[in-house]
Amino acid sequence: MEYDGFIGNVYNMDCIEGMKKYIPDNSVDLIVTDPPFGINFKAHRNNYHRVQSSVIEGYGEINRDDYYDFTVRWMAEAFRVLKETGSMYVFSGWNNLKDILNALDNTGFITINHIIWKYQFGVVTKRKFVTSHYHCLYVCKNPKKRVFYPYSRYEPGIRVNNRDMRYGDVEDVWEIKREYWHGIEKTPTKLPSELIRKILQYSSKEGDIILDPFLGSGQVAVVSRDMGRKYTGFEISGNYFEFIMKRLNRIPE
Repeated sequence: MEYDGFIGNVYNMDCIEGMKKYIPDNSVDLIVTDPPFGINFKAHRNNYHRVQSSVIEGYGEINRDDYYDFTVRWMAEAFRVLKETGSMYVFSGWNNLKDILNALDNTGFITINHIIWKYQFGVVTKRKFVTSHYHCLYVCKNPKKRVFYPYSRYEPGIRVNNRDMRYGDVEDVWEIKREYWHGIEKTPTKLPSELIRKILQYSSKEGDIILDPFLGSGQVAVVSRDMGRKYTGFEISGNYFEFIMKRLNRIPE
C-alpha cells in the first residue's frame, strides 16, 4: 500500500483501484462526487455556451448493463475509506437513480436526505416535461456519529424580506444556477462552485479531507482547496487530468 501522501494529491487512474492503493480505511471526512451518467452522453457536441472544438475530449461512460455492478464496486471502496463521522453526497440524473439508490443500500450507507438541485432551465422538449433538476443523495456511514454544522451559513433569526434565511437554506430543494466556463478549455459539465461550497460548509470544516472519486473538471478539488480543506481524488481520463492539474496549479483568485 502507498497510503502516505495521498492528501493534496489527485491521480490519473481508475478510482476503484486508486482508492484501494492510496487511501486507508476510515481516513476521509467527506466525499462529494458526480459519477458517470451511464448513458450515451453527447454533451461535447451540444452544450450551452460552448464551442465543440473547445470542449476537452475523453469523457468516458459506463455500459448501461454494467452500471449497477460498477456503482457497487466504487461505493464499497468509498464506504471503506469514509470516517465514522463522515458523509457522502452523490449526484445523479434520473436515468440510473434506481441503481444509485440500490447500491447505496447494499453497500451499507444510510440515507439522510434526498436533495433536489433545481437549476435554471433544461432542454426544451415536445413529448415530455422538461428535466430541470438533478438528484443529490446525502448519505453517511454512521448516523449517530455523522457531523453536521447547521449554523455554518446562517445564524438563527436572520431574516431578509421577512424570510428566515437559515430555514430556507436547509430545505432539501436547492435552487442554484448552472455554472458555465470562462476561457477556452472546457469540460462537458461541472457542478457549480456555489453548490459545492454549500455542501462543504454544512458537512466539513477547515482542514478536513475531501475526496472526489470522479474528478471530471476538478471542481470539487479546486473549491475544497480554496475553502481551506484538504483534497484528493481520481480521474481516469488523461485529458481531463491535465486540465485538473492546470486548474490546481493556478493561484486562487
